[in-house]
Amino acid sequence: MAALYTFRNVGKTFSLPGGDLEILKNLDMTVYEGEMLGIIGASGSGKSTLLHLMGALDSPSCGEVRFENRDMGLMTAGEKAAFRNRTLGFVFQFHHLLPEFSALENVIMPALIGGCRRNTVLPMAREMLERVGLSQRMESKIATLSGGERQRVAIARAVLVRPRVLLADEPTGNLDEISGAKVSALLHDLNRELGMTLVVVTHNRELAAAMDRTLELKAGTLYENNTA
Repeated sequence: MAALYTFRNVGKTFSLPGGDLEILKNLDMTVYEGEMLGIIGASGSGKSTLLHLMGALDSPSCGEVRFENRDMGLMTAGEKAAFRNRTLGFVFQFHHLLPEFSALENVIMPALIGGCRRNTVLPMAREMLERVGLSQRMESKIATLSGGERQRVAIARAVLVRPRVLLADEPTGNLDEISGAKVSALLHDLNRELGMTLVVVTHNRELAAAMDRTLELKAGTLYENNTA
C-alpha cells in the first residue's frame, strides 16, 4: 500500500500560564492508503491532538506532517480548508449535530456550505442514510434520535462526498455496547465498500483491535501494539 500520511519527528507543545505542556514528542508514523488504523491511549495522552494534526486543524511545533509527500505545514489557510473539505471526513465523540434540524438536513448542510447544489446532494444523502440504517428516520429531528442513531447520522454526514480519509475521534465513546458494536461494524463496511482510509483514535481496546493495525500513544510518542 502507498503511504498517505507521513509523520517525522513530530512534536506538539502548548504554552500555558503555568509553563509549556509537551503533548507529542519525537513522533514518527506512516498511515497507508486504504488501511484501517487504530490509535489507543489514555485520556489526555494526545490522541485528539494527533488527529487534529492529520486533519490540518492544527500544526506541529516541530517536525513534519506530510500528506502524499506534501508538507502540510506549507499549506496556506485556504489550501488547508480545501483539503479538509474535499479529502477528509470527521466523526467526533460529540457528534455536533443541530438538534432543531432533521437527520437529512444535518447530513447535507456541510456539503451545501461547501458549495454543492442541493439537488445534487439530496439523493446522495438519502442513499447514505439508507446505507447506515436510517431510511425511516430521515425526516426525524435530531433531538428525537437515540445516541446510536445520532452517531450514524454523523457518519453519514462525514462520508457523504466520499472523502479519501475518515478521521474518527472516540466514535463509540458515548454509546452503549450494542450501539457501539453497530457503529464499529459500519465503519468497517464503509472502509471496504468506499475504499477510504480509516483512522480511529480511542481508549477502547476492543474497537482498536478490530482495525487492520494498532498503535499505542504513550508518553507523547507511538508504539506498535499487537495485543490491543
